[in-house]
Amino acid sequence: MSIGTGIVLVVIGAILTFALDLQVEGVNFDLIGYILMIAGAVVFVIGLVLMMRKRTSVTTVHNNDGVNNSVSERRTTTTPDETI
Repeated sequence: MSIGTGIVLVVIGAILTFALDLQVEGVNFDLIGYILMIAGAVVFVIGLVLMMRKRTSVTTVHNNDGVNNSVSERRTTTTPDETI
């Protein structure tokens, strides 16, 4: 979701900066466009970093049959190549 949000921010910023020629007193649309493009690039990079990190899950099972107590634990590490 953050990758798409970053792309949308970059597109809106580019439209404000390069495609529109609006003149409103006290509002600099070029500066707002550049700020949106920078923010979009940052959000896009953060989205890529979060997508590429390893994910670890731990499953713990407690067995209690009245006489014997046992605990088993399973760790699963998922890399980005395995999630596709």
